[in-house]
Amino acid sequence: MTTRMPTIIEVAAMAGVSTATVSRVLSRPEQVSAETRRHVLEIVRSSGYTPNVAARSLRTLRAAKILLTVPDISNTFFASVIRGAEEAARDTGYAVVVGDTRHDPEVEDQYADMLSRREVDGLIFLGHRLPASLGPLLARKGAAAPIVNGCEYSPDLGVPSVHIDNAAAGADAIDHLIALGHRTIGIVTGTGISPISRDRLAGAIDAAHRAGLRDGLHVRVGDYSAGSAVAPTRELLACNVTAIFCFSDEMAMGALSAIGDAGLSCPRDVSVIGFDDLPLARYFQPPLTTIAQPKGMIGRRAVELLVDVLRGIDGPRKQVTLRHELVVRHSTAAPDRS
Repeated sequence: MTTRMPTIIEVAAMAGVSTATVSRVLSRPEQVSAETRRHVLEIVRSSGYTPNVAARSLRTLRAAKILLTVPDISNTFFASVIRGAEEAARDTGYAVVVGDTRHDPEVEDQYADMLSRREVDGLIFLGHRLPASLGPLLARKGAAAPIVNGCEYSPDLGVPSVHIDNAAAGADAIDHLIALGHRTIGIVTGTGISPISRDRLAGAIDAAHRAGLRDGLHVRVGDYSAGSAVAPTRELLACNVTAIFCFSDEMAMGALSAIGDAGLSCPRDVSVIGFDDLPLARYFQPPLTTIAQPKGMIGRRAVELLVDVLRGIDGPRKQVTLRHELVVRHSTAAPDRS
């Protein structure tokens, strides 16, 4: 026996509001008070009501879908960002379509064409590149273009963005190591074309400069994956570094592996600090000191910015900077001077 889904009229009756109010809660929640919105959404969820998205799309000429592209879906950092985006989209009546671009400009353009064909209403891209095919749309519509960037902010993109202050975060990591007494520090960056790599490195260098330790930094390049940090770590160990700052937790995992392979231990011989605070970071051996990003909030705020554009809420292009946090665990300690 199947259970019949209630109609919007029945949902409105259960909530004690008009059908128009239910419709506004699901499509334009900013027009409804927070208390009414929470009450109606509770009734919607408990009753199992699902809006007829296809019919609504025909009426509004909207797809009720948001495209979110990631440069590497195998990177677990993006899973939390996607989850935050999906939660925010669901609250505002949109579904999220996820695309894995694999750092390929051609694939980025293929996904971006979905926006041009109106298969989706807007785009959130988590890479550092605006798809080339969207240049004319951005030039034509300006701040009204339904395009938002997450994570890799650059003023050259010309679109709203949600990010942390990567330069400040890079400085915090180096300040932590210097405070512990480290004077010869290795850094494994991401690729130089990425704004976040450049900003984190700039912040790290500034911190070293302030401490009079610029010559104490040794920089190598990875690509944010665990495997890409192994060879750079071996090179840094040959430079007798006592600490290594990796620009992702995945690269920190690779660094820990290389340290173990060299017959050394962390943090007794070499301290390691990562970036992102992935869910597994606390279960590394040893538990990883890292810079935490508010991953879910990045996704949520990116959707909120995009929905503002889609609803025609006027205003300048917004750049939202969220707070990061240094999370100190057991992979960093004072260098062994014995």
